[in-house]
Amino acid sequence: MSRDFAKKSRAPARRSSSSNHNSPTPGWLFFVAGLVLGAFAASFYFIKNPTTTPAPKETPKPKVEENKTPKPRFDFYKLLQESETIVPASETINDDKPAPDQNKTEYILQVGSFPKADDADKLRAQLIMINLDARIEKVEIRKGEVWHRVVVGPFNTQAELTTARSQLVNNQYNALVLKRAKTK
Repeated sequence: MSRDFAKKSRAPARRSSSSNHNSPTPGWLFFVAGLVLGAFAASFYFIKNPTTTPAPKETPKPKVEENKTPKPRFDFYKLLQESETIVPASETINDDKPAPDQNKTEYILQVGSFPKADDADKLRAQLIMINLDARIEKVEIRKGEVWHRVVVGPFNTQAELTTARSQLVNNQYNALVLKRAKTK
C-alpha cells in the first residue's frame, strides 16, 4: 500500500514556557565547584596537620686531605688603585735653570704619530694655528714601515715644557713627554 504523505498530519509545535524550563547545568560549573571545594579541603587539612620535615642526620664525611698550597690571590685591581698617581697637566717646577744633566738631554712633546704624511701634516698645521712650534719627524719602525711623528719642542726649561703642555691640554690634545739625547 502506498501512503499519501501530503495529507499527513503534523504534530503540534511545542512551546516552552519559562516556568517549565529545565535546562541541564553546564559541566564546567561542576568542575570549578570541585576545584574550589578541593582547595578548601586541602587547606583545612594542612592547617590542622602541619607537615614538618625531620632534620637530616649529619653523617660524618670522610676527611679529605686539603691541598696545602695556597690559592692564588689576584689583587691586581686593588694594587693598581693603590699605586695610581695622577699627574696634573699644569705641574710646574720653580727651577728655570738647566740642570747639569740637561746639557746632554732634551725634552719634546709628541702629539701624534701617523703612517700617512698627510695626516701628520694636518695635525702640524693645527698646532701651528695655536702658536706652537711643531714639526714632523720620519721614523722607520720596521723594515720599510715609516711613521710620521708630530712633535713640539725641544724645550730649554721646565717652565717652557709646562706652558706648551698646558696649552695642548686646553685645546684638547694629548701629548707624550719624551726625553732624549740632544742632537746638535
